[in-house]
Amino acid sequence: MAETINMPKLGFDMAEGTLIRWVKQVGENINKGDVLAEIETDKATVEVESPASGVVLQHIVDQGSVVPVNAPIAVVGNQGEKVETSAAPQKTESKPEEKKPEEKKEEAAQPAPKAEEIPTTNNRPQTAPASQTPPTTAAPVAQSEPTPEPAPSKPEGDGHVKASPLAKKIARDNQVDLSRVQGTGPGGRVVRKDVEAALSSGQTSKVEGRPSMPMPSVVPISHEDETTTQTKLRQAIARRMIESKTTVPHFYVTHEYKMDAVMALRKQLNEYLPENEKLSVNDFIVKAAALTLRQFSNLNSSFAGNNQVLRHGAVNVGVAVAVENGLLTVVTRDTDQKPIRQISADLKRMVAGAREGKVKPDDIEGSTFSVSNLGMYDVENFIAILNPPEAAILAVGSAREVPVVENGDIKIGWRMKATISVDHRVSDGAEAAQFMQKLAEFLENPVRMLV
Repeated sequence: MAETINMPKLGFDMAEGTLIRWVKQVGENINKGDVLAEIETDKATVEVESPASGVVLQHIVDQGSVVPVNAPIAVVGNQGEKVETSAAPQKTESKPEEKKPEEKKEEAAQPAPKAEEIPTTNNRPQTAPASQTPPTTAAPVAQSEPTPEPAPSKPEGDGHVKASPLAKKIARDNQVDLSRVQGTGPGGRVVRKDVEAALSSGQTSKVEGRPSMPMPSVVPISHEDETTTQTKLRQAIARRMIESKTTVPHFYVTHEYKMDAVMALRKQLNEYLPENEKLSVNDFIVKAAALTLRQFSNLNSSFAGNNQVLRHGAVNVGVAVAVENGLLTVVTRDTDQKPIRQISADLKRMVAGAREGKVKPDDIEGSTFSVSNLGMYDVENFIAILNPPEAAILAVGSAREVPVVENGDIKIGWRMKATISVDHRVSDGAEAAQFMQKLAEFLENPVRMLV
């Protein structure tokens, strides 16, 4: 029996998506799990998999159509099976209205501006467009020719420059090359004021017996304001962040972690791993956060409204990824149950897909807690905005070698600061502080994450 495939809801706030490309064409065989189409959402371009096997019998919408969530987009069934499906409602981008013929005539009848009315820029007259000829009665705008710069004085036949004794003395004392000085005296003779003028300009002095090159002229660069239209992703981020900061009461707790053990263990493990599988510091942080969340269910929850909090059974850690024109969160599922090496591999695959603009729905949906790490940008500490409806997010800075005091002695140690942002409707400062302390037990004894 034929099965109708609908526009999936890829996120709790998704209302519609743009079908940008059909991967499988009508008449082609398709298996369950094969990519049927590519959908553009506010977040990313997502590959939509077919929930059924068979033959693509019909494309209900065209490429480029904006389709509401849960509206039918295609039909998959048996070869030769007949289908009767009404077309899904589609949206098209509005085009600028064409002007009426009488409006065009009115525009054409408008008199051309007079030459003296044409605006000028940088004191240069602007010519009227070719289609507009200024009236012959308009006075011509005078254009001044650039004044040619005087050429430097030429040496006489014996190689000496004509100069007064005083001018020569001043030039000798100040290491001025007289051949580069323009003389204003009789017959182009260099006089005192010419040398002084050259000194004040700084263009003719010698350095260690060599004349310097003339100073380059400064060409002003025009910096004009520019207005751009935000991408769909940037619009979605703006909408979500406004919602988060204006409706969710945030509070923040910062903790500094000893990272010596993590750095040493990471180095040791990476010696046995191929280049494309090496572990990052972030892999350890994600795993440590997932294990800690097992003991703090309030921070692995969502505020559901109506005085209700949804405590999630699974620990799915989302990791913020910087992409072109915005930010995307990829999700590792059951993070507390996976080994660090598997977490690292999953993140590498999903981050690469996010930056290429193609991800699967499961890669970006379903996170219960988020980690935002700016350590690779040499950031000491920062705070993150909550990702609704999640109750908490961890902002991670750089792991740095710094002077530390231990048992009264100063030595060098690895330290890292992290700040947790929490929804105050769901949890309080004491619980957040306890979470950060428990997180330290895993980061400062990372072998616990391997057993």
